[in-house]
Amino acid sequence: MAVDASRIDGFAECGYLLLPGFLPGGLVSRLEVEVDHWVDSGLRERSIAACLDTGRSGPPPSVEIELAAHGELAAYPPLLTLVGALMGADFVFHHLHSDRRPAGADGKAWHHDYEQTPQRDRAFTMIHALHYLGGLDASVGGLAVLPGSHREVADKDARAHLGTAALPGEVLIDRLPPGSTVLVHSALFHARRPGPASGGRSRYMVDGSYGQCGTRWPPVKPYWRHVLGRARDLDLDRGRWPELFAERHFTRYPA
Repeated sequence: MAVDASRIDGFAECGYLLLPGFLPGGLVSRLEVEVDHWVDSGLRERSIAACLDTGRSGPPPSVEIELAAHGELAAYPPLLTLVGALMGADFVFHHLHSDRRPAGADGKAWHHDYEQTPQRDRAFTMIHALHYLGGLDASVGGLAVLPGSHREVADKDARAHLGTAALPGEVLIDRLPPGSTVLVHSALFHARRPGPASGGRSRYMVDGSYGQCGTRWPPVKPYWRHVLGRARDLDLDRGRWPELFAERHFTRYPA
């Protein structure tokens, strides 16, 4: 999918880009199977526990990027081409998260995901790719974004006291087909609206993050070197993005 100058300018101005039906159906199906395995096998819980343990117990038995479809998604060429168009040719993979939220699950308060400690500037771009495997509609709740807020220098939780309430100027994204992706500047404030208490469905989402080269990014997982090493072992970048899994673009953990 080509990104013309107007869409690049729109992303710079508003902080997000909608890609309805971006992922091919075959990849989406394989990702859903892997998400089910990731959640039902307890691997997701063990990965969280390894983070809470701040790495003292070492990496979990498996990481998301080792799952075949997840690894493919992390370095999906059409996705990386778009990311490069939006923030420049040199960027590094930051992390991958995968989850299946049950019907009727709580939302998530207003926040942003720009990794910087302390928050001090927006000189370098970080992008989150939010992949909604089953799409978005009233049965799972929507994604609310606050256009332009990525230019603010604010703590991640600066609007958390507002919960998931509607805010002036927000855009609610709640009609996307399966396999859709939303690219957001990681500093963009956004909120996950809860799904209905009854009659809803599970919400499958995988999110990946990428940071512009030229600075050192704080890692979010204590076993981040293991993740990058496994990606290199699996040759996920296909030799096309030499900086994608390079460790030199990160600070130590914790930052």
